[in-house]
Amino acid sequence: MPSLPGMLTRAAVLSLAALAATTHATEKGMPTTAAGVQDFGAGFMPPSTPIGTIGMRFSDYQARVIKDSHGRDDGNDFNINVLAIGLAYLRMTDQQLFGARYGFGAVSVFFRMDADLGINAGGQRVFSDSAELFRPADLQLIPLILAWEPAPGVGINTQLSIQAPTGDYDKNRLVSPGTNHWTVSPIFNASYISPSGLELSSSFQVDINARNSATDYRSGVEYRHEFAVGQHVGPWTAGLGGYYYRQLSDDDAPGLTRGNRARTLALGPALSYFDPASGLPAIWLHAYKEFETRNRAEGYTVALKIGASF
Repeated sequence: MPSLPGMLTRAAVLSLAALAATTHATEKGMPTTAAGVQDFGAGFMPPSTPIGTIGMRFSDYQARVIKDSHGRDDGNDFNINVLAIGLAYLRMTDQQLFGARYGFGAVSVFFRMDADLGINAGGQRVFSDSAELFRPADLQLIPLILAWEPAPGVGINTQLSIQAPTGDYDKNRLVSPGTNHWTVSPIFNASYISPSGLELSSSFQVDINARNSATDYRSGVEYRHEFAVGQHVGPWTAGLGGYYYRQLSDDDAPGLTRGNRARTLALGPALSYFDPASGLPAIWLHAYKEFETRNRAEGYTVALKIGASF
């Protein structure tokens, strides 16, 4: 069951954890790449076609609270809404490498961001800022995709993603679609569909970040596991999806107090539709709520992804 692995890896800013001095969980508390991109069919790549596969993803993320290192509301006034619109292109070929089909791709995304932050101390407002914009985010290049189908109902692929600092960025602005640094992300995806139609899918990704030259800030290494469990009924698959995000290493910046690494868990319903004979595009839809959050914003996201091969 083909999907668009790696699609919109920078599709949405999923949190703004900390402009407050007490929190340091990646720069401005903002994860480098988006979570909730993969669910059903993560291990299967699109077919090898003359033109390739075109996909679009629309997501809306909202958060109203920042959690501290103990999982409590940090007491500041916070609001963020991010609408992401992205276009992905994947081209799978018939060329073989290590027994796998070789492919490549690219992703371009625009963000509409609306954010407000008020920091309180001693019962008084000591800082406030806001931003509203609609600008391009960083470009994601996927020069290497290797896809295997070693057994019936089993799909595996590995990818190398390179995120280039092409997005709009302003170090003095509350939020920016761009990160102003390079990121390299190795990715491994796998799916199993049983004869009875039960599907188990997972995606594992590590983000290795370069230093932001404008701020001399280097975010720590980030890890993400996305997953979905569901039942196939005809062309439909319905079940539960989500992701686990965790910062594996401390940030590095002048005068920074280290140790406040971010993490969160998200769960929610997921639905997909795929029927090649229908002539309709493949569709994925999910709604995830974040839980057990530390050192970042906690919110929810709704995302719709569509894709078609030509």
